Amino acid sequence: MTQRKKPVNTRTSTQSREDDEDTTFTLPSTSQVQRGLERLTAAQVDQKTAEVVQYFLVKDQKKIPVRRADLVKNVVKEYRHIYPEIMKRAARTFEQVFGLKLVIIDPKNQVYILVNNLETPEGASPINSLTNPKTGLLFVILSVIFMKGGVARETLIWNVLKKLRVDPGEKHEDFGDVKKLVTDEFVRQKYLEFLRVPHTEPVEHTVQWGQRAQVEVSKAKILEFMGQLYEQDPQSWSQHYREAHSSPSSSQASTSSQR
Repeated sequence: MTQRKKPVNTRTSTQSREDDEDTTFTLPSTSQVQRGLERLTAAQVDQKTAEVVQYFLVKDQKKIPVRRADLVKNVVKEYRHIYPEIMKRAARTFEQVFGLKLVIIDPKNQVYILVNNLETPEGASPINSLTNPKTGLLFVILSVIFMKGGVARETLIWNVLKKLRVDPGEKHEDFGDVKKLVTDEFVRQKYLEFLRVPHTEPVEHTVQWGQRAQVEVSKAKILEFMGQLYEQDPQSWSQHYREAHSSPSSSQASTSSQR
């Protein structure tokens, strides 16, 4: 009698292969990169750099972070021996051509994002700068979290949104499925992070700034936004004002693009 083969968990095995690929990839030394460049034409290196830039820009349209494992596997491929040089050139292109900064938000897992490197014009209103409705909604949520000391209950977030006539239980004209936008899209984009509160039934969560928000969003701008929203001087929130102006701005975030 023929033995039945056990079903393979495709998702687990695929993830395992991806993790293995990233683990086995070792950054080449300076001398290895130099030897690799000598075997390639300038046009070949430029072409591969352009492919990397395009890959990032496509992912950035949906604010999807890029894992080094995926970048090496899907784009860099056989050029991995000059990976640091390609990333250095790509980072320079982003900065000089697009006004973007390449930032590592997760050094352990080597996850990259692109951050807008162009400062808001002096005197520009944070509220008037929020031309994208989703960005406006995100700003409101980040503001609530910031004003609550960096962590807010999920229920508080929904209550605040309901007061703004944005109900998570209903389809919204601008945002569509509000709950999915907040708990899925903003989380996937690393703007928000939901943490389960232990020993709660039904299950409750707290919400905090995600890795992307930490490097991309200025706390000083958040406080200005709150001041305009409530027609109040930002300095009246003295503790928050000190925190906002003592923390490094997003424009000073380290690119670390060659790690």
